[in-house]
Amino acid sequence: MDARELADALPDGVVVADADGAVVLVSTLAGRMLGVDPDASLGLPLGDVLTLSNTEGQTWAEANRPYDTLRTVTGTPEQAWLLPDGTEVLVVSTIRRPSLDGPVDQISISLRSGRGRKRLDRERSDLVATVAHELRSPLTGVKGFVQALLNRWDKLNDDQKKLMLKTVASDSDRLSRLIAELLDVARIDTGRLQLYPRGSDAAVLVTRVVESVRSATSRPIELHVAGGVEGGTEDELEIHADPDKFTQVVTNLVENAVRHGDGVVTVTLGACPDDPAQVLLVVEDHGEGIPTELRQRVFTKFWKHGARGGSGLGLYIVGGLTQAHGGSVRIADAETGGARIEVTWPRDQPAT
Repeated sequence: MDARELADALPDGVVVADADGAVVLVSTLAGRMLGVDPDASLGLPLGDVLTLSNTEGQTWAEANRPYDTLRTVTGTPEQAWLLPDGTEVLVVSTIRRPSLDGPVDQISISLRSGRGRKRLDRERSDLVATVAHELRSPLTGVKGFVQALLNRWDKLNDDQKKLMLKTVASDSDRLSRLIAELLDVARIDTGRLQLYPRGSDAAVLVTRVVESVRSATSRPIELHVAGGVEGGTEDELEIHADPDKFTQVVTNLVENAVRHGDGVVTVTLGACPDDPAQVLLVVEDHGEGIPTELRQRVFTKFWKHGARGGSGLGLYIVGGLTQAHGGSVRIADAETGGARIEVTWPRDQPAT
């Protein structure tokens, strides 16, 4: 396989010039991107073949002057350039010298489509817009009520002041939780999630979550533990978990069911019938359910279904935290027609 065939096998376009600035190789992809004939380009000056320009009208060779750089320079970092048809490409180069004090004897330039970066930029813009929207809503409430308290303190009675302060406290908690969720998402993405697992009573943790969510909603929530009614555990359902992270998983699932479902939310906790080494948590609602074709997408960041709000991070965090503990999450259909989310969690520490 010669050099041209090797260059054609690469996912990026490649242009190579020799010590005199003459082109010695143009891959097929590079020729197509630059609008030149790879064979007819051989021997031409690099500037005539590498027909790239920036927003100031400079060519790549004029802006980077690869043959006149300091002897310690070994290449140029990734830069955005425009092809003759206006399409953006990402360009990086390698400058080779036979020795540190010798002249340049070869320059290799790689060209990659800029569509991937544009997609990443759009995703980042969507992320910023989503975060800004989610932060602005509770922050507006906090600012509004605080301003009202400052301006009308003497005109408000104690009950009105108490109601406003409760609302401020609630919105502040919502802000704190959203920030914590964003931090958890970043840690899950980068593999820096810190866990402090230990033996924990799942029944106690789930009961606390259900009682907390009940106090903040009028939606009825039923809890069944170990096959009995709430409070009727047959034995301790101990799991190996970071109790704070397990609580976060249960909270996200129950609040999600309350937000998107209708009628009664049912939470069931017991030993997994298929695997005694696992505990099974099931959360069911009476909503519209989740279509089969969407069930994998619900665990992606900022995925939303329906018009009932939320940050779109809850199920992504549920999946990340559960998998980090060696558990699993599955979505099915509830008998009521709503969504049924099953979480299995290991009782013992996974073998290393």
